[in-house]
Amino acid sequence: MAFSRATSPEPTPAPGDLTARMVGIGMNFAAKAEADAEIESTLLHASVLGMDDGDLRVLAVLTTWLGVHHTHVNADRLVRLVGAHPSERVRAYWAAVATWLEKDRRLARLAGAYEGAPIELLPTGTEFQVKRRGEDERFTGSKLRVPKGTLRDRHEDVLSPEVLVRRHAGYRNRVLMGPSFRADVWTALEHGPDLSIADIARKASCSFATAWQAAQDYRLLRAAGPNAPQALTRRSTE
Repeated sequence: MAFSRATSPEPTPAPGDLTARMVGIGMNFAAKAEADAEIESTLLHASVLGMDDGDLRVLAVLTTWLGVHHTHVNADRLVRLVGAHPSERVRAYWAAVATWLEKDRRLARLAGAYEGAPIELLPTGTEFQVKRRGEDERFTGSKLRVPKGTLRDRHEDVLSPEVLVRRHAGYRNRVLMGPSFRADVWTALEHGPDLSIADIARKASCSFATAWQAAQDYRLLRAAGPNAPQALTRRSTE
């Protein structure tokens, strides 16, 4: 069967599984972590929990996480996942994130995920709360109206980059190589060095060509032994 890259959203994980994944990528909830949880799908599912299911605690921690770690997000994968999601509220959140984090130009494409009128975060009372307390500065002028103080922003709610880089192999590889599909292929190979190229591409949600090239370099380094130059790990490809 010919290889095809997955384009449909991942099925929503069970609540306990999602919590474990959120903890696995560095969100401080009281649960056991899923080691090396996939980052972008976890972020998307967390936004669904916050925007569609009204879990403001999760949405607050997700937003804090993005403020701390957005430079290590695979923007290409996140844009693809968000664009395919059917919920306008979820897409409005990510469009608002693009406005907030406008200095990260990789995320600019998220702005096109939702082009309708601004959406109010709270089901009732948003206008009253905004007039009373003002807006959350992170989302002012965006597609999401958030009263100030609704989403707490405490850095202790998420792991620091220094801690997460030691705990999450995929995050560590993105720090080494940049937040790219190549880094995600490298992570897939570290977990399953004998996987086929097609399976690696599916796990990393990348093209067959990207998976093939990264796999050749990975296997070259393995064959060369522990003293092989590390510069190859920083070679970029798409």
